[in-house]
Amino acid sequence: MAENDDSTQSTQGMQSPPRAAKNTGLAIRRMLGLLAPKKLALTVVFAALVVCVVLTVWAPKVLGHAVDEIFSGAVGMMLPGGVTRDQAIDGVRQAGQGQLASMMSGMDFTPGVGIDFPRLGGLIALVLGMYLVASIFNWLQGFILNKLVVDVVIELRARVEYKVHHLPLKYYDTRQRGDILSRVTNDVDNVQQALQQAISQVAYSGMMLIGITVMMFTVSWQLALLALIALPVTAVVVAVVGSRAQKQYAGQWRETGRVNGHIEESFTGHDLVVAYGRQEEMSTEFADRNEAMYTASAKAQFLSGSMQPAMQFLSYLSYVLIAVAGGLKVAGGSMTLGAATAFIQYSREFNQPLSEIAGMMTMLQSGIASTERIFELLDAEEEDPDPAEPATPRLTPGEKPGRVEFRDVSFSYTDRPMIEHMDLMVEPGQTIAIVGPTGAGKTTLVNLIMRFYEVTGGAILLDGVDTRDMTRDDLRSRTGMVLQDAVLFDGTIMENIRYGRLDATDDQVIAAAKAAYVDRFVHALPDGYDTVIGQDGGSVSAGERQLITIARAFLRAPELLILDEATSSVDTRTEVLVQKAMNAIRADRTSFVIAHRLSTIRDADRIIVMTDGAIVEQGSHEELLAADGAYADLYRSQFAAGGAV
Repeated sequence: MAENDDSTQSTQGMQSPPRAAKNTGLAIRRMLGLLAPKKLALTVVFAALVVCVVLTVWAPKVLGHAVDEIFSGAVGMMLPGGVTRDQAIDGVRQAGQGQLASMMSGMDFTPGVGIDFPRLGGLIALVLGMYLVASIFNWLQGFILNKLVVDVVIELRARVEYKVHHLPLKYYDTRQRGDILSRVTNDVDNVQQALQQAISQVAYSGMMLIGITVMMFTVSWQLALLALIALPVTAVVVAVVGSRAQKQYAGQWRETGRVNGHIEESFTGHDLVVAYGRQEEMSTEFADRNEAMYTASAKAQFLSGSMQPAMQFLSYLSYVLIAVAGGLKVAGGSMTLGAATAFIQYSREFNQPLSEIAGMMTMLQSGIASTERIFELLDAEEEDPDPAEPATPRLTPGEKPGRVEFRDVSFSYTDRPMIEHMDLMVEPGQTIAIVGPTGAGKTTLVNLIMRFYEVTGGAILLDGVDTRDMTRDDLRSRTGMVLQDAVLFDGTIMENIRYGRLDATDDQVIAAAKAAYVDRFVHALPDGYDTVIGQDGGSVSAGERQLITIARAFLRAPELLILDEATSSVDTRTEVLVQKAMNAIRADRTSFVIAHRLSTIRDADRIIVMTDGAIVEQGSHEELLAADGAYADLYRSQFAAGGAV
């Protein structure tokens, strides 16, 4: 509703989107807090993860027993029967094969007895069954978690949507639309990915690390300590590199908001850009912002991407150390081949969750940065709540609605006073025209009537009731607006008119269209009232779009009508139709008309001339011309050159 030449729309806050919060710990807690209402489902997910992890980490040890069974059976087949295990080992040592004897001392075999295939088959079947059940539980937790996260994100989007509709107008005046759009779309998507993939993977990998660590210590505490050498180094890499990457991701999404804002401006103002030949300047501005986003993104990706190669190197280093040490222990007879095989598998699986955690840090950091930006929006101060016991205007029989009184009204936008100590009485059914130079406060005045802004002093009364004592819905349901820019929505002409009153019948919509002269051009369209038009109006002209918005207001049948320079963007011929439609809708209701074309408001009951937020003159057209004051100056400056009257 902000008038583009009115100083109510400050430019002080339009340079860039607000910076993301710096409290990463708080952002993580709030991200996880989104899942708090789903405690039962989270418990099931956690239980399924535990079952999956236990079976997955236990399987290599069982597989190690199978390897021992094969190797022990092969050794037993090579030895003569009829002797004990110890006698067979002594015989090998006496034959001069002490190294082999030491290895055999760590094995469980029976001389002359080969592989126990039934037991081997049972062990292999058990391992396969453990992996199968683990996979089923892994699928189950993934299915439940995905459903849970989708529900959470739907609720988050609903909270954001609700918040967007309950923020004061000043919030939008000080921020780029592209940045707000980025928070509502891109940032919510990032949070969904972080909850759906990163957190699940980090939780699974963390539990795997604990389980594998326990199993490694049950196999060999010496090799386990050797494998854990890489853990503190990994922690340092994640802490140092991750914290720096987090800051870069915050910058990346901040710059993404700036790019989105520029694109939104380029699209909505495309005609103006072309008309003024500013394509090159817009492209240059886009290139600068795109370069800034590229720089921030490249730094974030570089830092996050450097973690996984570092983790991989540590993994290979640990693997080499364990393979050598494990081979020496098997050769010395202090560990079986199956145990060594199981431990090597554990060491490989130990490094895999570390690598997965490092890989997920990129997505997690991006999600944290987006969480900060979303909650910055959700934490923004909303409009003042409606009164607990709202008042409503009550008229006496025969009394007409629509009396508006400004009683010592003052309003300051930030630190700049816009209106000071204004008094104004408008009787029901009167048409009040508001004129004045740019920045005089014309749009501010009607914004205060609608409670888009709250007065900082005095009171505005509607039929004797302070508008602050009414609910906003009640106040605005009594008001119809026709803006300078004809705002239409994707849908048919019928749907766009019905937007004024959703329960209206088709006949009522058509009656409003006829009153606003929409019916005159609708029948020339291919689908009549079912013609689909977009936000930019599609196949109808600027004047026809404006007539549709007037029909929308007519259908609403408001007590108050606000017309914000409704004829400024139409040609002279269409202006006649628009003016007739406006006269029809103004009949028998209180109207406020913001006008730059003084020829359109000469028949107003009263003309208010504003300068610097104050009423300097008021009266009829003839009275103000006779007074030869500010209005006469405006009139002469507008019409003298062309001789228009």
